[in-house]
Amino acid sequence: MGLFQRYRLRLQRKRWRIRAFRKRRELKRIADRTDNIRPDDILLFSTQRNELIRLPYFLQYYRDMGVGHFFFVDNDSDDGSLDYLMDQPDVSVWLTKSSYKRARFGVDWLNWLQMKYAHGHWSLTVDPDEFLIYPFCDTRPLRALTDWLDASSIKSFSAMLLDMYPKGRLDEQPYHAGQDPIEIATWFDSGNYTMSRNHLFTNLWIQGGPRARVFFKDTPEKAPALNKVPLVKWDKRYAYASSTHMLLPRGLNQVYDEWGGEKASGVLLHAKFLDTFGAKAEEELERAQHYAGSVEYKAYAAQMRDDPQLWCKWSERYINWRQLEILGLMSKGNWA
Repeated sequence: MGLFQRYRLRLQRKRWRIRAFRKRRELKRIADRTDNIRPDDILLFSTQRNELIRLPYFLQYYRDMGVGHFFFVDNDSDDGSLDYLMDQPDVSVWLTKSSYKRARFGVDWLNWLQMKYAHGHWSLTVDPDEFLIYPFCDTRPLRALTDWLDASSIKSFSAMLLDMYPKGRLDEQPYHAGQDPIEIATWFDSGNYTMSRNHLFTNLWIQGGPRARVFFKDTPEKAPALNKVPLVKWDKRYAYASSTHMLLPRGLNQVYDEWGGEKASGVLLHAKFLDTFGAKAEEELERAQHYAGSVEYKAYAAQMRDDPQLWCKWSERYINWRQLEILGLMSKGNWA
């Protein structure tokens, strides 16, 4: 990369950080428990709107994993989820009624909170329907992973977003608050993925899976990106560029081995496709607050009218992280 492009990226990162600083005015502090944060706590950041049914299991999952404190931006929920979060002793909450779209789909809000609170902490940024799986997660807490990353001088950890879905109609099995959604959305595509490299940001761009296969079968190039860098040893100079798909400085995106080996990586089990999906898709389509004119939700709404089933004869039932490693969807690298 030439000097001019490096300068452009440094300037862009500065602009995003200034933008996040300005967007702080849109956030109203509702519950602030940040005084309880310990210097070595792993922090989790998330935006949410009307996710009350998902929050009990989501919080317990990441508490069990070792997250010490949660930061939520509530985007004007009306289902009781804000009150629920306010009652949680390890959660700090900010409320905004401003446009999710004009905050770069929530990235500006979370960039600000991470600038202010996450410096020096391992920071995990996920949605309420995303569940991190990493090597040895069945026997080792998240702290073991971050300690190894620290010892290896690795500042970021990638995870492929893996869409999970049930067998049969999406609304066939009702989901209940506190339930593990993977008990219902048990299946995934073991193949059907494409990968390219973004030469400017140096990140990999992954697409495919059931969303490309069903909702974007005629325009797979428009299918949602599945590459994420959700876990970062945060520095106040950093900034997410596009969701958690990529960051600046761009070295944080180099989460693969250019010399042919494999770096450790994980998977985000994406439990979007439950019986709640149809109503959620219609709500988000009406709000029109998502990327590229809500093209993703337009595709969902169009296909949902035909009652699509995501399961197919090539679908694979989820077992554990070792299965995902064998399939090449994640790697333990040289972490033994």
